[in-house]
Amino acid sequence: MSGRSSTRIEAKLALIALVLAGCHKAATTSTEPLKVAAAADLSFAFKDVGEAYEKATGQKVVFSFGATGLLEKQIAEGGPFDAFAAANVSFADDAVKAGACLPDSKAIYATGHLVMFTTKDAAAHPKTVADLADARISKIAIANPDHAPYGMAAKKALQTAGVWDKVQPKIVYGENVQQTLQFAQSGNADVAIVALSLATVTPGNATPIPTELHDPIDQALVACKNGKAGSDAGRKFIAFVQSPDGHAIMKKFGFLLPGETIAAKVP
Repeated sequence: MSGRSSTRIEAKLALIALVLAGCHKAATTSTEPLKVAAAADLSFAFKDVGEAYEKATGQKVVFSFGATGLLEKQIAEGGPFDAFAAANVSFADDAVKAGACLPDSKAIYATGHLVMFTTKDAAAHPKTVADLADARISKIAIANPDHAPYGMAAKKALQTAGVWDKVQPKIVYGENVQQTLQFAQSGNADVAIVALSLATVTPGNATPIPTELHDPIDQALVACKNGKAGSDAGRKFIAFVQSPDGHAIMKKFGFLLPGETIAAKVP
């Protein structure tokens, strides 16, 4: 073989190697974002969780926050999510029953807590659930109990405390617990019954509602089948939320971890 032919072949082989290397690099560095459907009470906590997860793994996380029941419906209908963070375990179970999520991935990651939130300049600051009947309080916001676990718990607490019939004419409904908080912030409600996790980082007054007035708000994560990143990526995110780093963030935002008592978090 002539020296010129040999040189051409070597050049072609070098070019092929360069192209293959480029393709391999693109394949190894291109990662689909992890898509997580998450309950609205997580909107602050999970932003921090997402940043910590991306820093630890290099994978970007994209959250869709909303009412748990509405998110579950999207997932059951084929919504492209890799993980579902429900504000109540029953909705995670529903997503599994619909065949959209994996039963062996389900994990309780936290227990939520209700508070009565008022802005600092509100006309009245209720100290007990019974105080919601105060004439100075004309509007009480809760999340829609038809599809929002915190709204379900709020309605149950008012019923158990024996004040639902008195305050029902005052009730206004938010689409989710975050919108419910915004009603109080904007002055469209005097009091908002919301998640402690939202009130923790919002200026104002937050009075805990006794947990015995409603069913536990046990929150669950589950990996889902229809996301582009894949259910294995969903499992990794679940494991991160349950790791010491994930637990530290959840505790910072007022969530109880599995096995903790309410006295450990709320005075």
